[in-house]
Amino acid sequence: MIHTLGLTLDQQLIVDFPLEDIKKNKFEWYWVDFDEPTALENLLLESFFHFHPLTIEDALTRLQRPKIDFYEDYYFTVVHKLNPIELEAEEVNLFISPKFIVTYHKLPVPEFDIVRKRLLSHPNNWERGTIFVMYQTIDKIVDGFFPMIYNIEDHLNAIEDKMDYKNSVALMNDVFDLRSDLLHIRRTVLPMRDLLYRILNSNNLNLIAEEKTYFSDIHDHLAKLTEMVESNRELTADMRDSHMSMNAIRMNNIMMTLTIVSTIFIPLTFIAGVYGMNFVNMPELNWHYGYFITLAIMLFIAVYMLAFFKRSGWLNISKEKKTKKMPR
Repeated sequence: MIHTLGLTLDQQLIVDFPLEDIKKNKFEWYWVDFDEPTALENLLLESFFHFHPLTIEDALTRLQRPKIDFYEDYYFTVVHKLNPIELEAEEVNLFISPKFIVTYHKLPVPEFDIVRKRLLSHPNNWERGTIFVMYQTIDKIVDGFFPMIYNIEDHLNAIEDKMDYKNSVALMNDVFDLRSDLLHIRRTVLPMRDLLYRILNSNNLNLIAEEKTYFSDIHDHLAKLTEMVESNRELTADMRDSHMSMNAIRMNNIMMTLTIVSTIFIPLTFIAGVYGMNFVNMPELNWHYGYFITLAIMLFIAVYMLAFFKRSGWLNISKEKKTKKMPR
């Protein structure tokens, strides 16, 4: 689907006009949005707008790194937004010049609806042209990163409050999942920050001071996001270290208990092994069911000790070792 919006020479903002109107040169600037385009609509990038084949290839190919490329009469920008469910990067392509902005995306981008509504409701922004649309788009995309980080922070704080010896195994599974989510966000935020740095320091864009201020604000947001991601990754690392320390303490306590038990039985086993049960007066030797009773007692002792170890949490050690392999 293609959405259009343009500011006419007589300062009227119109929407959903046919592409043929662009050839009539009645627009001061216009915005064409390729929203989940069909194969036929993809052909318009070359047949109607005559964009460079490399930019068309980048737009149609998934997934390009955030970047900005400069051409003779326009520049091509790739930005990434994050899917709030899978936290996977989604590509948004922008072809920009003072006369037009063409946006291309294969998946829905709700931020464009917000920008479009703001343009329609604030006539004072019309004269800012395509740079304003570009700024608003990137700004809304970057703002969408913050709720994801805040959600992860809340989860980590809740896990930190619950962390103890008994439930650390299950909680560490969540910690490793959140650490993986932070890695996904980091892979998107850092290239976006580099892109904004290039935009701010490029002489090809000819940004005025006010426009640089707006893009600098986005760069500051990305720098803050980077700090938040890194601080939360450090928090997950601290939780991992605490988990390992708790496991080491538990292991030491278990080994100490087993060592005490073994130490007590070592001399008893030594005496029984060397001397044996060589007594004449042993009534149990004549018990008809003595053999079966002894087997039952041995079975009871084994089951009781197994239940005791499980209730004490000693049997969870192997699961904890497996948990450490979970980060992706």
